Amino acid sequence: MFLRDDHGLGGGGGTVTFGRALAAPAPDRLIDRLRDRAEAIDWTPDLGARIGSAEWFRGAATCLALLAGAWFLSPGLAPRPLIGAAPAPLQGSEWDEARAQSIAPIAWGATTGRHVAAGDLVAPLAETPERPIIELTATLGQGDDLSSAIERAGVSNDDADQVAELVSRRMALDDLKPGTRLDLTLGRRASKSVPRPLEKLAFRARFDLELTIAREDGRLTLTPRPIAIDHTPLRIEGLVGSSLYRSARAAGVPATIVAAYLKAIASHVSIGRVGSSDRFDFIIQRDRAATGEVRLGDLLFAGLDQGHGDKLQLVRWQDDGETQWFSASGKGMIKQAGGGLPVAGHITSTFGRRYHPILHYYRMHEGIDVGAPYGTPIHATAAGTVTLAGHKGGYGNFVSIDAGHNLSMGFGHMSRIAVHRGQHVAAGQVIGYVGSTGLSTGPHVHYEVRRGGRPINPLSVKLTSMAQLAGADLRKFKAQVANLLAVKPASAQLASK
Repeated sequence: MFLRDDHGLGGGGGTVTFGRALAAPAPDRLIDRLRDRAEAIDWTPDLGARIGSAEWFRGAATCLALLAGAWFLSPGLAPRPLIGAAPAPLQGSEWDEARAQSIAPIAWGATTGRHVAAGDLVAPLAETPERPIIELTATLGQGDDLSSAIERAGVSNDDADQVAELVSRRMALDDLKPGTRLDLTLGRRASKSVPRPLEKLAFRARFDLELTIAREDGRLTLTPRPIAIDHTPLRIEGLVGSSLYRSARAAGVPATIVAAYLKAIASHVSIGRVGSSDRFDFIIQRDRAATGEVRLGDLLFAGLDQGHGDKLQLVRWQDDGETQWFSASGKGMIKQAGGGLPVAGHITSTFGRRYHPILHYYRMHEGIDVGAPYGTPIHATAAGTVTLAGHKGGYGNFVSIDAGHNLSMGFGHMSRIAVHRGQHVAAGQVIGYVGSTGLSTGPHVHYEVRRGGRPINPLSVKLTSMAQLAGADLRKFKAQVANLLAVKPASAQLASK
């Protein structure tokens, strides 16, 4: 080791390099310090992390600066055409050559894509010629008539009146249903100032009739074409399964027919007791045209086989405009006064002895009072014959119905009566409207039931009567049942073809 005192060096124990003098480090420049510091900064941090920190705000500032720069350098939102070199417009023979190769001649059927352009000898037409015949279709709208529909299609008033007169000879014009399609053929006209003459009109007037009107020797003539109709009913059978409604719909039965079926059998069988192993049987009115169209009508037969010989068969029977359901033996159940109320309301006074609100003393109340808004329809609770329809003392406007079997019903305090004496009414038919006539404190209906002339509680009456067909009606009914049961089952899809 060398001593400091011996060599005049400033430190002891250090290693000394001989031969080249030590160079002092150059001082840091400002630009270098700024560059190093800038490189250490993360200018684009993840804006989804550390939200609200200094780094996040620095990244947000960088993003805004880039967006501002892009906006400043953009050409703007308004469209600015780029000005370029535009060729001189074609003229003379060059224009004719280019026009002959345009897209229009190709669309007109050119095979080479090139047509000879019109020359000087080609003269434009004074007016465009019309087509000699026009075929079009019109549709009869709701509340529309035949004459107006074809006039809108371009037929003259005279031709439209002749068409209406010819059709009226074959059928009533009001029987034409909205949506009827009219196929028209219009001929050549003498000038554009007059309507085209009607050459032919064809349409389906009814399901079983097609009409054609054509011009022959200058006159319009009508030619009817009857269409053969097969009236064989449609019969659909199937297993009830998990749901009677869904199974019937899956078999092709329309929803309205299923609803009618459920309503028919509900008066004989509890719908909740229909099992999954039971079988349903529908027979539906059906018309099949020779042209292929199918039209379904009403439900004619409702059957339910619950096994063990328990089979329900109901047949739709219509007599004097009234529709009823009878069993295959000709018996029909009619519920009379089954405890239901004649009006949709609430009971305000019960049957029995009570204090009269107007006379102010106790007396026998021979019925029940059902409160309801003024003018609410009142329905007959049983089928029968009207024996009284007028004013009856304290009852005001009163209607009495004889339901047979020594049973009668009375309805009082009506605002208006909708039936007359001697009229036969059906169960559920509207016979009047709620009011407050007679000795009454407000709008309601007094409803009473009498057996043998003696008043009984209407809510306790649970009577049914059986309607039985006899004589010629029974023979006709039996023949109808036999015809229906002879129909072979088929699916709706197969039967509609």
